[in-house]
Amino acid sequence: MMSNILIVINLYTKSMSMELRHLRYFIAVAEELHFGRAAARLHMAQPPLSHQIRQLEEELSVPLFHRTKRRVQLTDAGQVFLDEARRTLTQAQHAIRAAQRAHRGEIGRLVVGFVYEATVGILPDMLRVFRERFPEVELALHEMTTAPQLKDLHTRRLDVGFLHPPLDDDTLKCEILHRAPLVAILPQHHDLASRKRIPMQLLACEPFILQPYTRAYGARDQVVRMCQSAGFVPDVVQEAMQIVTIASLVAAGIGVSIVPISAQTLRAQGVVYRPIRDQTVMRDLAIAWHCDNRSSVLKAFLEVVRERQAQNG
Repeated sequence: MMSNILIVINLYTKSMSMELRHLRYFIAVAEELHFGRAAARLHMAQPPLSHQIRQLEEELSVPLFHRTKRRVQLTDAGQVFLDEARRTLTQAQHAIRAAQRAHRGEIGRLVVGFVYEATVGILPDMLRVFRERFPEVELALHEMTTAPQLKDLHTRRLDVGFLHPPLDDDTLKCEILHRAPLVAILPQHHDLASRKRIPMQLLACEPFILQPYTRAYGARDQVVRMCQSAGFVPDVVQEAMQIVTIASLVAAGIGVSIVPISAQTLRAQGVVYRPIRDQTVMRDLAIAWHCDNRSSVLKAFLEVVRERQAQNG
C-alpha cells in the first residue's frame, strides 16, 4: 500500500511540476490542521483553499485529510505526501536559487588561456579578486601562446584568453589591457652588454632565437619588421616557443633575441636586457573572447577585469 502511495505522489509531482502552489496549499493545511488558519496564513479566502485541496485529492485519487466538523487530520497517505511535498518544495527552491546564482555568474566554470606576459602584474590581481567574489566558480587555467588560444577560443575550449593582438578576426572580441616596450636580451658577457641602449643596426650580424610563426602569431612578425626597418633580415638559428626557453638559450650563447620587457621578471641567469635605441615598438596584451559566448561567468569575469584595469590605471 505504501509503495503504491509513493508511486502516486511521484506521478503527481511530475505532472504538476508547474503547480507548486498546490503543494504550498497542502502543506499549510497539513501544518495548521485547520482550513481557516491555513487560509489566513496563505492570505486567501477559505472556500478557494478548500476547493484547491479537493482538486488535489481528486488528482491523486487519494484522500489526504480526515474531515469532521470539529477537526482535520492527515490520513496515512496525507502524512507521506506531506514529507514528499516538503522535499519537492525544498528542491524547487534550491533549483531557483541555483539558476539565479548561475545567471549572476556566481557558479559555473571558466576556462582561461594566458601568455606568460599576463602573469606579470595583470592576471594574478584579476584572478585574486575574481576568486574572492566568486569562490564557487571553477577556474581552469592554461598557459598558452597566442595561436593555440585563438584556435581554442573558436572551438569554445577556452572561454577567455590573455594574448597578443592583432587578431584580425570578426568572431572574437578584444580589449587591450597593457602595452609594453620590447628589449634586446643578450648573453651576459656579450660585447654589446656594456651599452645602456643598443642601436638595432648593431644586431644585424647576430644569430637570433625567435618564437616559431605557428606558435607566436604576430610576435615574430613584429621582431622581423623591427629588423627590416633597421636594414637587415634576422638570421634565425633557433626557435623556441616559450620566453623562458629563449632566455635559457641566450644564456647558453646560442644567439640573441627581442622580448617584452616583462621577461626581466624571469630573473634568468647569464643574460642582460637592454632597451633598443630609437625604437617605439610596443607589445600589446589583450583579453579576447568569442562574440557568441553568452556565459554569465564570463560576463562576471570581464566586469572584474575592467574594474581592475580602471583602478590600476
